[in-house]
Amino acid sequence: MTMAAAIESRTAEAPARSKPGRIAHIDLVSDLESVETGWRSLETPEQLFTAYQRLDFLTCWQREVGSRDNARPLIVIGYDAEHRPLLLLPLILKQSHGVRVASFMGGKHTTFNMALWDRAFVATAQRADVDAVIHELRERSTVDVLALTRQPLRWRDVQNPLALLPHQPSVNDCPVLNMQPGAAASSLISNSFRKRLRAKERKLEKLPGYRHHVATEDAEIDRLLDWFFRIKPLRMAQQGLPNVFADPGVADFVRKACLMRRPGEGRVIDIHALQCDEEIIALYAGVADGYRFSMMFNTYTLSDHSRYSPGLILMRNIVDHYAARGYRALDLGIGSNDYKHLFCKSAEPIFDSFIPLNGRGRLAAATMSALARGKRVVKHNPPLLRLAQGVRKALR
Repeated sequence: MTMAAAIESRTAEAPARSKPGRIAHIDLVSDLESVETGWRSLETPEQLFTAYQRLDFLTCWQREVGSRDNARPLIVIGYDAEHRPLLLLPLILKQSHGVRVASFMGGKHTTFNMALWDRAFVATAQRADVDAVIHELRERSTVDVLALTRQPLRWRDVQNPLALLPHQPSVNDCPVLNMQPGAAASSLISNSFRKRLRAKERKLEKLPGYRHHVATEDAEIDRLLDWFFRIKPLRMAQQGLPNVFADPGVADFVRKACLMRRPGEGRVIDIHALQCDEEIIALYAGVADGYRFSMMFNTYTLSDHSRYSPGLILMRNIVDHYAARGYRALDLGIGSNDYKHLFCKSAEPIFDSFIPLNGRGRLAAATMSALARGKRVVKHNPPLLRLAQGVRKALR
């Protein structure tokens, strides 16, 4: 029996029954098209979700990346008695070392992972509501362990209900810049830092056609990505890092998501570029939702123009761009790179949950938890981190 048929069979056999809280019944679905209406009802501005969990973003990822990695969708949807969606948990199911692991869709290409929530339901959600979801997965799926990583403790000042489950700090926190509407520019980026960047930018402003812009035309997006996929591997090689964009389907996913239009202004992934007539100087790309911009990937030129810190100049322009549009937050991705802390002064707590659903999953959950804790210890201990980086570089 296929996974889709198995899930549909279990769902059909399971009687609708009341759950604690306001969840009346829960469906487990493997077909993304069949949940489109409910999914889109939970990604409106009135609800609670991150831009990484948009249907278009994750459908594109699943088609180009997940399916090539033998990852199969497992969408968990909780409804009230009137069949209105209250939550949607976008998961994938994958076999790893003999264990069936369910994790968030999007893999390493989502900075944050979270369910989509009805905002009114979140206000009163309790541990019993979350336990109801876990119960249905335990009883009606083939999952051994849930590996729910990189989850924000709070989103838009609302507690993430999945934080009611047992959890631990993620390997890294996320540096974030909180922005108040109408705030003075100096409260976002200090005047002294702006002056240093302006001094460097004056050198670049002498270049014909120098400009910052957000790519809007398909041909321009393709041109910028062609450049990015040439330059980024070279930058990563200089740092002794693997080229993650060479993994099967990743480049196709990135390109198609950047070209895909979303309702309203912008694309599923927005591209900001600093360029002149002669060359592209820097590129930053990320997801935006009217409230927060979150960076996904970036790189900058290999030419002599790189000595003028074009990446930092572009980042300053991006901060000013979203501040002028009333955005409330901006992040440069999870991690502790020095350049992120130049702009993002606060640390946003991120957590992981490893939940066993049966005896086989119990050992897997304990192992995953221990490995994640060990990585966090290394990442937050500079001598150990330098040692690990040295070993990694030597092995490569």
